[in-house]
Amino acid sequence: MRVLRAALAASGSFGLLAGLAGCGFHLEGSAPLPPSLAVVHIDTQDTQSDFYFGLRKALMAAGTRIDDAGRDDTSAVIHILDDSSVQRTLTVSTLNVPTEYELTYKLRFSVSLQGHEVIAPEEHALVRDYSYSESAQLAKEHESAILSQALAHDLVSVVMRRLASLSAGAAHS
Repeated sequence: MRVLRAALAASGSFGLLAGLAGCGFHLEGSAPLPPSLAVVHIDTQDTQSDFYFGLRKALMAAGTRIDDAGRDDTSAVIHILDDSSVQRTLTVSTLNVPTEYELTYKLRFSVSLQGHEVIAPEEHALVRDYSYSESAQLAKEHESAILSQALAHDLVSVVMRRLASLSAGAAHS
């Protein structure tokens, strides 16, 4: 009886997975990229940013080959026009010591294929605030770095969804 239940549970799970796959369901962040993005060159001044590393990783996970040298004429080019984060003081104590900060991560990018712009420059910004305590300065600096990485990761997801939304027609024109 246990074997029968296990077989029914397995076949039910398989049926659910097959049904989800058949309807076009994809896990978050796994939307397929158009064939025109099989080879991509990332044009940026900052190859050390959290966003750059995250974008490279996401593109490779999607099956895209990264053309670091930019020598492949068939490669799409993702132009990173602005990749920056800014921290601003939101509140201060009566002793004029910061108690809350706002972290803004800005991204401006465009995409071109064979010299034709397929995504005009777009700007995206994400904002988070966090409290600050002088007594936990190292922990709060670490929190700021983690927040910046999380914002960069969220922006990578935005860009990947935008790339996945390119229609085959727009990607080949």
